[in-house]
Amino acid sequence: MTRSTTDEAAAPQLPSPKERRRLREAKSLSEEQVAAAVGVTRATVRSWETGRTSPRGRKRALYAKLIAPGPKAPTTTPSAVVAVAPAPPEPLPAPPPEPAPEARATVAAQAQAEAESAAEDKRASTAEIAAEDKRGSTGEIAAEDKGEGAAEGGAEAVGERRLSPAEAFDELYARTAPALVRQAYLLTGRRALARESVERAFQLAWHRWPEVAVDRDPAGWVRAAAYEYAMSPWHRLRRAHRHPDAPPTEPGKRALFDALLDLPPAYRRTLLLYDGVGLDLPETAAETEASTPAAAGRLMTARAAVAERLPELAAAPSPAEQSALLHDRLGGLARAEHVPVPQPARAVRTGSEDKARLWTRAAIAGVALLIAVTGLTLHTAPTHYEPPIAPAERVGGVPPRGGPQQLTVQDLQLQKSLREQLAHGPERLVPQLR
Repeated sequence: MTRSTTDEAAAPQLPSPKERRRLREAKSLSEEQVAAAVGVTRATVRSWETGRTSPRGRKRALYAKLIAPGPKAPTTTPSAVVAVAPAPPEPLPAPPPEPAPEARATVAAQAQAEAESAAEDKRASTAEIAAEDKRGSTGEIAAEDKGEGAAEGGAEAVGERRLSPAEAFDELYARTAPALVRQAYLLTGRRALARESVERAFQLAWHRWPEVAVDRDPAGWVRAAAYEYAMSPWHRLRRAHRHPDAPPTEPGKRALFDALLDLPPAYRRTLLLYDGVGLDLPETAAETEASTPAAAGRLMTARAAVAERLPELAAAPSPAEQSALLHDRLGGLARAEHVPVPQPARAVRTGSEDKARLWTRAAIAGVALLIAVTGLTLHTAPTHYEPPIAPAERVGGVPPRGGPQQLTVQDLQLQKSLREQLAHGPERLVPQLR
């Protein structure tokens, strides 16, 4: 028992399931290659990446070594991370031991000049990358949803003071909830359902906050939960959500709105995540629980279907320009519609706690009722089986009972003689000759 606990503590730490898949695809490894290297099946690797199971022992060490991230160059840093938390400048090179005073001054001046030039180059490259990734003035949806503001606020808060769980949840809710409501509206076409989906997702996040707080992308966790609830087919049985809301009155926005709702749910979600939110293809595939080639195929099919409704999208010369145009149109459609404002964060937290308390009390009441019914049954049940007495019934079809026939004279004489003789004693057994 002690050795197993020690082995688990000494086992290498693995990233989240979503990060495992991203690291594997970043190294251009397929599920078959990882399975062959670790010595398991492809289904096992897929269960590791979906979070259903986790490797142990030697396989855990091999898997962690196989997907371990390599050193990253400054130019390959994602734009969102660069915009939120710029990389610190590289440390100055250490001077040689015991240099002369003139040499020390010369080395310090050269090091300072090199550091300043490197910092300027890095700031310039950062500004270029952020400008290219911003995609115009409609980056509001992606910026709010991907949690960039939350990460920035979290970094500043760490430097100042440690946030409580309620304050961290309120910060995440304030920065991501409005954008999520607009995205859920584009996904479903129903304003009330969009607000309900976001509130349910945040209630679930608060209920499982220890897990969400340590996630690499808390906003992505909540977004996935909101999308899953919004796309549930059971909402079609509800009268309020049976039909989508009225489309926009502007012809261009109405054509885009109709084109989105005509897409299958999986294709609509892929298009919204990639072109609307701004996720890359591996992250989109991981969130939609599909392979990267399948996500790419869904994206191309969805773009082709939308291009039939939007001529300017079909006229775009390259896929990058199509993506930028769709990003602008989706952002404009989301901001133009008057979606309902979600409830305050405190109300969502209180609703989650009340719901958890209600379910706990219902479970306790159900168990108590089951125990009471079982005890009553054991107390009133008979200890042995008594066969029931059949009720009397009138029987028909039986012939009437007949009496004895009339006695003859000889029968009457024999009867009289028998009555006159002794009924006991040996005389009765001795025959008499007459």
